[in-house]
Amino acid sequence: MSTTLTARAGQAAPAAAPPTRRTRGLALPEARWAAAAALAFLLALLARLLGAPEWTSGALYALAYATGGWEPAWAGLRALRERTLDVDLLMIVAALGAAAIGQVLDGALLIVIFATSGALEALATARTADSVRGLLDLAPATATRLTAAGHEETVPAAALAVGDTVLVRPGERIGADGRVLDGLGEVDQSTITGEPLPVAKGTGDEVFAGTLNGVGALRIAVERDSSDTVIARIVAMVEEAGSTKAPTQLFIEKVEQRYAVGLVAATLALFALPLAFGGGLTGTLLRAMTFMIVASPCAVVLATMPPLLSAIATAGRHGVLVKSAVVMERLGQVTAVALDKTGTLTAGTPQVVEVRPAARPDGVSADELLALAAAAEVRSEHPLGRAIVAAAHGRAAALPDSTDFASTPGTGVRATVGGRVIEVGNPARLPGAAEGADPARAGTAAGWTAAGAPDPGTARAVAESEAAGRTAVLVLRDGRPLGVLGLADRPREHAADAVRRLAALTRRPPVLLTGDNPRAAAGLAAELSLPEVRAGLLPQEKAAAVQELEADGQRVLMLGDGVNDAPSLAAAHCGVAMGRAGSDLALETADAVVVRDELLAVPAVVALSRRARRLVVQNLVIAGVFIAALVVWDLAGALPLPLGVAGHEGSTVIVGLNGLRLLRDSAWRRALSEGS
Repeated sequence: MSTTLTARAGQAAPAAAPPTRRTRGLALPEARWAAAAALAFLLALLARLLGAPEWTSGALYALAYATGGWEPAWAGLRALRERTLDVDLLMIVAALGAAAIGQVLDGALLIVIFATSGALEALATARTADSVRGLLDLAPATATRLTAAGHEETVPAAALAVGDTVLVRPGERIGADGRVLDGLGEVDQSTITGEPLPVAKGTGDEVFAGTLNGVGALRIAVERDSSDTVIARIVAMVEEAGSTKAPTQLFIEKVEQRYAVGLVAATLALFALPLAFGGGLTGTLLRAMTFMIVASPCAVVLATMPPLLSAIATAGRHGVLVKSAVVMERLGQVTAVALDKTGTLTAGTPQVVEVRPAARPDGVSADELLALAAAAEVRSEHPLGRAIVAAAHGRAAALPDSTDFASTPGTGVRATVGGRVIEVGNPARLPGAAEGADPARAGTAAGWTAAGAPDPGTARAVAESEAAGRTAVLVLRDGRPLGVLGLADRPREHAADAVRRLAALTRRPPVLLTGDNPRAAAGLAAELSLPEVRAGLLPQEKAAAVQELEADGQRVLMLGDGVNDAPSLAAAHCGVAMGRAGSDLALETADAVVVRDELLAVPAVVALSRRARRLVVQNLVIAGVFIAALVVWDLAGALPLPLGVAGHEGSTVIVGLNGLRLLRDSAWRRALSEGS
């Protein structure tokens, strides 16, 4: 064992990150055709400047038309066969029209700029996909698997199966999602959780594929196949989301068809009417072609999806899986938030939050009380018992040996510690807990014994603990009360901050919807500043509460984790599930998943969605202003075709690049800061 958990002598710790997956420009066919068209165009210009024969420049211009225009022409013809009018086809028609009236250079310039714009759009789309698929590069290609005999073997990381044991040395990346069996290390999880500092990992801790082990070696049990790791799920869900279209995009595409038909009709009218009144053919056709180019809605069509897809990719990289562009758009529309309690705002596991020794001459200190209780509970399977043992270990308390362990369901445990009987359990079932208890009943239930009269101080401690929404646990020694432990399901880290930020974003405090008892719900609500609480709800009542908010005109974001939250997640305008502890039904029903259960990611993704929506509006305004200005210039003045082409394609590039701003990590940092 010691040999496998020690780094090999002289082994360097390769802390360098893997190379980032990044699509090269010329790897895209659109970029190669655009480059060929641009080269042919430049050679044609050079041939004309050098006085080469006319057929030389003509052939080069024809080559520019062919290389830069065949793809959009073919796509437009295929769309025409399906009875839809593609904007790309209009651009090709405009270029051919310009060539038909002798404006070959202008038409070739249109083709080159249009092809270059398409290549930039394809490159931007590829880089968006790279930012997510690049997560796969974080997972190492190979891993060190330990055989049953303890021997090491190097295998492909994709070949690891659930139940395998792998060895991760210092400086190596972890090859699979799993749990630490042995060893201590510090793991850089920033690629998954966004945590800026390495996290200490020891026996029983969860680790993720692609994260970087720092100091110390770890022996890890694989718990997920390579296709089901956190990284793989992020990539799969983001790519699936990228194939969907937001309502705004669907509306634009619906209008685009009618707009394109109207544009063709307007172009024909702009050509035919001046001719009917004696206009010149060349000038009229050139004006009509320029009009068709500058009025084309290329930038409008591109206004919506890049911001939303960039937001989906950025959220996915930071642990929030948004299942579609529709959801990303809807997240920014929420006006109210409903929150589940257990497993969502709280960790879903009890913790010792109060240790109250009994005030008596032969009493014990708080640490001694906790150590005795933990010694009795050390063999217990009950969640409260495990919480007591964990609390004692957390205080570095040395647990005395215990014997004669016995457990009675619904009552508690009993063990002999240091020659004396220690009993830990339910105050209502253990004797001596409450003032006025009948001493004659002591020892009649499940073999429990009692000595002495009930202790009023103990009864008061139990009552006060339960009144505060805690679970009271009584500790007896030889039947006499030693003290009371108070356990509670503690709020998650940053729960109060997340609630405050959600309230700031929606301009109203979230509503707490829980099936827990009113006393526990009220205690948590007071701690997190939640003024509206609805407790004791059945699943259908939670869904009804969400529907009630929706009926009042609110667009509700429901945040939950359990099976009982699935109806309310489905009823909400947008349902978000906690990924680590969430039930399969909740994860399936939800529109988005917080992979690492980080509550601050919820207001962050709402803020990111709102920023994406603002960028969509910006893009639509930019596209509209460019189209309007160029159309007015063409109709009221004399807009040169090359300038019209540059303005039209320039606006398309500006809109595309503007939408990709959300790919930067600074976009997520800014979203995290909103509402803080």
